[in-house]
Amino acid sequence: MAYETEDHETQYCFPAINSSCIKGKRSRHEYNFMYVFFSLLSAWTVFLNLLVIISISHFKKLHTPTNLIILSLAVADLLMGLIVMPVEAFKLIETCWYFGDTLCAMFMAVMGVLLSASLSNLVLIAIDRYVAVCHPLLYPQKITTTKTLMSICLFWSCCSAYNFAIVICNGYFDTPHRTNACYGECIAVISSAWRFTDLTFSFVCPCMVIITEYLRIFYVVHQQVKVINSLVKGSKCVMEVSVRRKSESKAALTLGIIVTVYLFCWIPYYISTLTEITVNTFTTVTFLSWTLYINSGLNPLIYALFYRWFKISVKHIFTLKILEPASSFMDIFTDYS
Repeated sequence: MAYETEDHETQYCFPAINSSCIKGKRSRHEYNFMYVFFSLLSAWTVFLNLLVIISISHFKKLHTPTNLIILSLAVADLLMGLIVMPVEAFKLIETCWYFGDTLCAMFMAVMGVLLSASLSNLVLIAIDRYVAVCHPLLYPQKITTTKTLMSICLFWSCCSAYNFAIVICNGYFDTPHRTNACYGECIAVISSAWRFTDLTFSFVCPCMVIITEYLRIFYVVHQQVKVINSLVKGSKCVMEVSVRRKSESKAALTLGIIVTVYLFCWIPYYISTLTEITVNTFTTVTFLSWTLYINSGLNPLIYALFYRWFKISVKHIFTLKILEPASSFMDIFTDYS
């Protein structure tokens, strides 16, 4: 057990091995609370993303390029809640890794793939929204279902190849690759060169693309409103402008939340990668890492709960209407029952 014993004697992850890591001590209440908390957090992340996946997969009206990207994002986030969160919670609570170096390397690679895939999908969504808002007439030709599926598959393949390359090049599959590490821990040890490369391709580039695209959207919408204002002639036009302004405000709010949450979850972690590992305390690294994981539970709220179709589809799921014949052909955009 990982909770503190009555005699307060030192416990080791592997008592029979001289280089074993020391097992952290926790009170029984702390031990139980952490397991319950992280279990609920993981279940909540899986539950939200599963609702998104079922909704988009089931209803034919939702099979659009934009929703395919949201579906891909939900799959990445669901796997984060299903695989990464439980394993990371187990490592944090038990303070030991009992599954060997090979599984540790595999876990690090899978975690990297899912984090990168989540970021890649955010980039695709930013590009999709830019084309839809700034080039609406060209959107049907530029953004098709086939092109979107190909882009999603390409991004997932690149994320997988990139993160497995990091794991292999940093010697995770080689048992003695960490000379100062004790036996029974699984931590990410990346060389300075790879750390800089990861910072560039996994954060700086995606961040620049997302912010640039959203700034362009804001600019185009603002210009459109100025043109409409110059053409106002009569009360009817005034009402139309009022509606458009409300729509612009809602879009600005949604995009602001998207960018803010994205930056809030990712910037602190990648700033810490610029410093040496010894500078950051274990508590700081743990907090910043879990900020990334929690972002997977926030994405469905941002990208799905703002849409009315999601609320309607969730109602159909909870009332089991999706089990009815031909339910997949429901027009949930106009179904307000």
